[in-house]
Parts: sequence; structure tokens; C-alpha cells
Amino acid sequence: MLSSPQVWKEFFETYYRDELNRLADAVEYGGERSLYVDFLKDLSIYREGRLGEELLSFPDRVLSHARDGLALTENIHDVNLEGCEVRFFNLPTSRRVLIRDLRSEHIARFLAIEGIVRKVTEVRPRVVTAAFACSKCGKVVYVQQEDENVLKQPYECPACKNKRFIFLPEESTTVDSQRIRIQEYPENLRGGEQPQQIDVMLEGDLTGKVNPGDRVIINGIVRAKPRKAGAKQLQHMDLHIEGNSIEVLEQEYEEFEITEEDKKRILELAEDERIYDKIVASIAPSIYGHEDIKLAIALQLFGGVPKKLPDGTEIRGDIHVLLVGDPGVAKSQILRYVHRIAPRSVYTTGKGTTTAGLTATATRDEFDGRWTLEAGALVLADKGIALVDEIDKMRSEDRSALHEAMEQQTVSVAKAGINAVLRARCALLGAANPKYGRFDRYTPIAEQIDLSPTLLSRFDLIFVLTDDPDEVRDRKLAEHILKTHEIGEKFEKLRNIASAEYTKEELTRESEIAEIVPAIEPELLRKYIAYAKRTVFPVLSEEAKERIMDFYLSLRSRAKENSAVPVTARQLEALIRLAEASARLRLSDVIEREDVERVIGIIRHSLEQIAVDPETGEIDIDYAFTGTSKSQRDRIFILKRIIEELEASYEKGAPEEEILRAAEEEGIEPAKTRELLRKMKEVGDIYSPRDGYYRLAVK
Repeated sequence: MLSSPQVWKEFFETYYRDELNRLADAVEYGGERSLYVDFLKDLSIYREGRLGEELLSFPDRVLSHARDGLALTENIHDVNLEGCEVRFFNLPTSRRVLIRDLRSEHIARFLAIEGIVRKVTEVRPRVVTAAFACSKCGKVVYVQQEDENVLKQPYECPACKNKRFIFLPEESTTVDSQRIRIQEYPENLRGGEQPQQIDVMLEGDLTGKVNPGDRVIINGIVRAKPRKAGAKQLQHMDLHIEGNSIEVLEQEYEEFEITEEDKKRILELAEDERIYDKIVASIAPSIYGHEDIKLAIALQLFGGVPKKLPDGTEIRGDIHVLLVGDPGVAKSQILRYVHRIAPRSVYTTGKGTTTAGLTATATRDEFDGRWTLEAGALVLADKGIALVDEIDKMRSEDRSALHEAMEQQTVSVAKAGINAVLRARCALLGAANPKYGRFDRYTPIAEQIDLSPTLLSRFDLIFVLTDDPDEVRDRKLAEHILKTHEIGEKFEKLRNIASAEYTKEELTRESEIAEIVPAIEPELLRKYIAYAKRTVFPVLSEEAKERIMDFYLSLRSRAKENSAVPVTARQLEALIRLAEASARLRLSDVIEREDVERVIGIIRHSLEQIAVDPETGEIDIDYAFTGTSKSQRDRIFILKRIIEELEASYEKGAPEEEILRAAEEEGIEPAKTRELLRKMKEVGDIYSPRDGYYRLAVK
């Protein structure tokens, strides 16, 4: 074996002279005690890479030599570096192993594991050498601790043979210890696969460096420990990683390898005049129609530009979209397809999702009783897209966690002494069903979905998918579904019976004609999105700014004195984000007027579906988010005044017939008055002391 303390001393003094001096300076002032070695840049070329190969194959022995060699080195501060750690990073890709591919051959080998931090325990001291005082004669006995949870005691006192001892924490040698759990990237999973996890043991200055949701590469040694059934050890073993170094991946979409050939195809696509149509046709092609919604989802996938202002204020670039509608209009299918093509995505359904599962939580660890931080779906979807189906079925206390995550893009945890703020920089695509099965276009959306106005207002776009009978459209839809099933049946027959009467090429051509095959294959589309998000940061042109200003002011100008508010600054910000995404989609560094025109059409379509007051025909943003339009608010104010005046004259409360008469004099029809009285009673503005009489709840 080449490795020895002397060889390592030579390596450090040849390649890491400046780093040795910096380490000595840090050690002298109580700083970090680690020397970081770049494996690929330095170790792989030293002595023809033999020392690096030995580290990968015999890490325990070689790491011991490296530590001893580090202690032998000299530095300008003349500080002894004994007890310092040597940490290796930037391993070759051949030594990166997926968690699901770990096998018995990897035990006691040095390798790299990549994934998302799912769980993090508190940092606590672990006893390395325990000191015990004999309870009889007081002699102090030191016991080297093995890698077990249970503190190992001396068998007997060497002086008096007594077997009772007192543990001395202050005399013992301890090291900071932390356990984290790494989970595979969700985007690397094939359909239906369960993401696999592995525990990583961290010690010393590696502790406290990562949070749930961080994407990391862990370099370390694979360890195996027999499972236990009570006191018995079983034949099957659990694997874990003994961490040597951590690389936190900051770069967005770094794990997507885009080759020169991919880049050429991406740039060719961006030049295509029909790029928007092609991308729309590539999103859930098996679902007929809904082109406007597919375009909105395409823009959501590309996203706007996140901004950090000089004063530290952050403005989100992620676009949130909500799909509401009748059962059977393929909302869940759309979400599932987006899950397949988004470069990063996490899918969850509201029915079985708790606050902890959606955001993050602190839980007591089953392994050693320590409190741990565990990441939920939104934290795991950081810099990606979170897909929440049946968002209306979540409990209200669980939905409340969404407010902070959607606007501030953080998740705060304060529990069991743990106060942490985790990043959740993700777009949210939600799907919801109306309370009573089908969507009623004459009832405000806020009354039909069990979501609070504050949460609804955080969505940049809300679309309503209705199942309205239409002979021409129904015929096309039926033809599309029948053709989809027919081609699917033929493919299945071809797959199972070799002598089928058609070829794969014929069926593929048939699929293309029927527009069941995506215009851009999913893998290329994923890379296109990743490339755009990584390299394109568009800026508003003067023409784009003027058009946005004109549109916003033209809508606001409709709001005369004491009339409905058509849009707020939130819709203006949504328009800017969507325009940025539109420019990004064609890989343009400039947001042009055409981008603004495109997204104005989408925003108009969304507002016309959810925010038009059926009485006045005007866009009223309050009608969309609160369920109460400006005209309704005015009538409620009049009714409150009538009830207050009548209460003074009637002992039992204001009689309903008198309220109806007075309201009619004010121009409110009796049917409308009864409807408003019912609504006011529901929300607690008024109550009935007895049938047919009303009083104000709060005067």
C-alpha cells in the first residue's frame, strides 16, 4: 500500500501549503478543525491516482494515515494540527451512487450520495471516551466508547474490584454529533417508485450545516449495522453513511445534465415561431382542449424571475395557479402530467395531507429520542413545483400553513425549543372541487370552495373548468377519447402478441395524427425548462412597461368613486411574473410587448371566469375572493341600518315584513333582501331572537 503518514505529509505540503497555514490560524483561535481536499483536482493526479484509489477502497486505514500525516505537517504559525480532520470532496461521478443502488459490495467503501435532506436532529455531544469514578475508592477509569447508543461502563474497578461507578461528563471526551436523513430526488423517480432514504452520521464541524430541504452531496464511508429484535442481533443489516464532508448544492437544476446536442436542439426549438403552440401541445396531450389552462401551466413551469432588492426584500418569481371545476374534467390528470414533466416536482393530495406533510414539523426521533426537523412537500419542492390535488379537502388548520409558503416562500417551525425558517421557493399548482359537486357560474367562487379569501388571493391565476354540454365540442371530445383508447389498445396488443397486424411505426404515426403524442418529447421539454430557468433572466422593455401600465390603469380607472375595485397590485405583480415567464419560454432576455399581450389575454380569461359581478357585469376582485360584491356590500350596509332603526321600535327585534318593506323603498327586491338576511345570519352579522325577527349581533 502506498498510503502512509509520510506520503500524506508530502501530499499536503505539495498541494495545500496555503490551506495548512489558514487551518493553523483557525485552530489557534478556536475555529474549524478541517482541511478540505479536492479529490478530482488534486488527489486523482497525485502519484498517478494510486493514493485516491486506496482512499476509495480502504477508507478507514487511509483516513487514519491522512490524519497522522496532517499532524506531521509544518505551518507558519507553528501550531500542532493533531486532532484535525481531513475531508474529501468533488469525487468522480463514477463514485456517486444512488441510494437505491447501495449494495453489500459498497460496505466500508468511500463514496458519494446525492439527495435532499429530509430530516435533521439537534446537534448534541456524543461521548467518545467516558470517564467513570469508582463509587467505593474514587479511582477514575476511562472507557473507549463504541458506535452504540448505550454508554459502555467498566466491568470492575482495577483498584478495589468494585462494580458500581459514577459517570463523570466533565472528565469525558465528547464530540458534537448529528444525524440527518437523505432522500432521493423526486425528479429522478420513475412513476410509482417510493423515494428511498438513508441516515448519515455527522460529527465535529460538519454538524449544524444543513437544513431540511437542502440538496446535498454527502461524501463518506458506508457502514452496516445488524438489525435488532430485543437483545438479539439479526442477520439482516441496515446501512448508513459515516459522513466525511458535505457539499450543499446552491445551483438551480445543477443535476440536469444538458449535453451540447441537447443545447443545440433547445436553441433550435426556441427559434421556432410555433414554440408556444408546441409547448402547449406537449402538456397532457391525451386531455382534449383547455389550451388556455395549458398555456398558463407552461408559463408556471418556466416561472418569473425571483428578485432580491438592495434592502434585502425578496419578491417571488414563482407563479401559483388554481384549477377549480366539475368532477371528470381531468384536473387530477393535468396535475399528474405536470408531475411527470416538471424538472422538480412533489405531488400530494389534500385529503391525506397534514400540516407536517405539507410544510415541515419538529418530531421526536424514534432512534434516540432527540427532536428532529422534518421537511414536508413544499420544502422538498424548493426551486420546483408543488402539486396539491383536492386542496379544498385539507383541514383549515393545515391550509393555514400555505399562507406563508405561498407569499414569503418560507416555512417557519417553532416547536419543542426548535425555531427554524426553511426555504420553500416553489410554485403551487392546486386543484379543487366545488362543495356541491358542480360549479355554479352564478355563485361566487369563494362560496363554492372551502378556501379562505386570503389564500385565494395568493393565486396568480384561478381557472374554472366546467363540463357544459355542447354538441360540436362533445363530438370532438368523444372522438379524441375513443381514438386515444383505440391506439392504446393496439399498442397493448402489439406489446403482448408478436403477430399483431400493425407495426410500432404505424401506431406512432397514428398517434401523431391524433395529437396524442406530445409535440416535444417529455425528456427534452424537462431539459428545455431547466435550461431556461438556469440561463435566462429577462428584463422589461419600455414598450412592455407601457402596455402593462396602460392595462392596469385602464382597469383601475373603471373604479369610480364608491364603486367596485376591479384589480389590485397583486394582479399587477402576477402580470409581470407571467410576462417574464413568457419571455423565458422563448429564451429571450427581453420582455417584449407581445409577451404582455399574451398574458393579458390569460389574466382577462381568469378574471372573467371568477370576478364578474353577475348583477353589474363589472369585474370586481372582491367578489372573486370574498364572495361579496360591491353592490352586495352596499345593500348589506343599508339592511344593517334598517334593522338598527327598527330594533328601537320593536321589543322582540326588527320584524321581517317591516325590513322587507323598508328595503323595497330603498330599491332592494324582497327576494334579494331574504337572500341577504340569510347570508348575514350565516356570517354572524345578525341573529333571530325568535322566528321572523332580527337583531344586529354587534352594534
